[in-house]
Order: sequence, then structure tokens, then C-alpha cells
Amino acid sequence: MPDRSQLLADLLADLAAEGAALDAVVTDLEDTAWLGPTPADGWTVAHQIAHLAWTDEQALLAATEPEAFTAALAGARVTTLVDDAAAAGAAQEPERLLARWRAGRAELARRLAGLPDGAKLPWFGPPMSAASMATARLMETWAHGLDVTDGLRRPPAATVRLRQVAHLGVRTRDFAFGQHGLPAPDEPFHVELTASDGSTWAWGPEDAAQRVTGPALDFCLLVTRRRHRADLALQATGPDADRWLDLAQAFAGPPGSGRAAGSRA
Repeated sequence: MPDRSQLLADLLADLAAEGAALDAVVTDLEDTAWLGPTPADGWTVAHQIAHLAWTDEQALLAATEPEAFTAALAGARVTTLVDDAAAAGAAQEPERLLARWRAGRAELARRLAGLPDGAKLPWFGPPMSAASMATARLMETWAHGLDVTDGLRRPPAATVRLRQVAHLGVRTRDFAFGQHGLPAPDEPFHVELTASDGSTWAWGPEDAAQRVTGPALDFCLLVTRRRHRADLALQATGPDADRWLDLAQAFAGPPGSGRAAGSRA
């Protein structure tokens, strides 16, 4: 079994690859395409990249100056912070914004790789280890990259890196219930997903009564709230599992309204 340092190195490699894949999508876009809409209300392609750049910078601050990050967050309204940062970044020239995002994600990866074992970073949700932060950044990069490709009318990326997004979706089950003021289920869940390469990813006891099955891409679309449940081929067995599919959320902060059924928007 890989040790913690190897697991973190593998996660950071996946994060770098996910960032490079999105970078390749936007790097040659015309300036007018940067101003094109995405499914997030009022957000252009530039807003999406600006958001990723800003959250990478926030993660870097949490890794290097945790007290400063905590002080900046105190009393702040997260939604306002996010929207204001995206708007400010979207006003930059695309070339400058791209350079900022590239520099920030590279420096964050370097800093995460150098954190000592057991270090916890403050965040908008619960504190995170370096591995958890890398996983969360991969999830955000994929999810906001999906907003970009949706806006450009391109198909979603579905690589084996989605295992990390799915893993985060499973791990945040109790958090998602709590976000809606509901107690976490007492019973364990079994989650079994089919990946794009035909392999099976599974979590939880095989004999669990509460079960979720289906395509890994669909599960990741659900837990990032990029598609409505009605548009996905996910199956739930058991009332708690069924309820989870209505409120699953792999990211910190408010759940938002989600996407309408039958639409990417």
C-alpha cells in the first residue's frame, strides 16, 4: 500500500493533469469566447477561471499563513467573497488571468507537497489535510472546467481522475445532510460506480442495505451539483440513500439551487 507521501504525490499529479486539461481548453480561446456564458448564472468562462485562480490563492494562503486566512474569513459572507473575486478576476485580460491561474496552481502544489504529515489547513468548511485539499482542488477544477465546457458546448471530461471526485462525494455524505439541517444516517452506505474504462469503484460494506449504483461520471455530476438527479442514471436502494441523491454535495459552502432537470443551466 502506498505511504502517505506517495498518495499525496499521486493526488498532486492528478490535480496537475486536471488543471492542464482545462488549460488546454481555454488557452487558445478568442477574447470573445472568454466572455461567453456558462451554466452558472452571470458567470462567463473568464469568471470560472478567475474563481479557480482565486480559490487556489486562498488555499495557498491557508497553507502558508493559516492565521491570516482565518482572520480574513471571520465575519465574511462566503457567497459574496466568491462572487466578488470572480468578477474582479474576470475583468482581467485573458492572458493575464491565465498566467495568474497557472502560477497559483503550481505554487499551491509545491506548498502542499512540502507540508508536514498531520498538518491541517483551515478552509471554508472543515479543516483539511494536504491530501484532502489536493482532492478538493481537483474536484473544483473538474467541476468549474465542466462549466466551461458546457458553456462551449463540449462534452464533459471523464477520465480515471474522477475517482478522486467520487471519493470526495462519498466522504462528504454526512456533511451534505448537515448542510440541510438533517442528521447523518446511522447505517453505512455501499456505493458502486462504473468508471469510463469499465472498471468498478466501490466504497462501503457490500452487504449494506443503503446502496447507490451507476456510472461514475453521473455520480460526479451529481455531487458537484452540475446535473439534476432526474437526468442521471443513478439508482438508490433504501430511503436514506434515496434522500442522499437529492442533496449530495462534495464542496464546502451553501449547496445552491442546483441545475434544472433537462438542462445544463
